[in-house]
Amino acid sequence: MNDILPQLEQLIEQLLQKNQQLNQEVQTLQEQVSKLIDENETLQLEVLDNEEKQKDTSTALAGLLAKLQSAQQA
Repeated sequence: MNDILPQLEQLIEQLLQKNQQLNQEVQTLQEQVSKLIDENETLQLEVLDNEEKQKDTSTALAGLLAKLQSAQQA
C-alpha cells in the first residue's frame, strides 16, 4: 500500500501535465482555425472581385469587337 500512493501521485502529475499540454495544443489549433477562416473569407472576396473584373473586361471586349465588326461592314 505504501508503494501505491507515490505511484498514484506520479501518475496524476503526469496526467495533469499531459492535460495542460493538450489544452495548449487545442488553443493553438483553435487559433490556426480562426486564422484560416479569415484567410478563406479574404480569398472568397478576392475571387468575387476578380469574377466581377473579368465580367467587366469581357463586356468591354465584346463591345470593342462589335464596334470593329460594324466598322468593317461600313
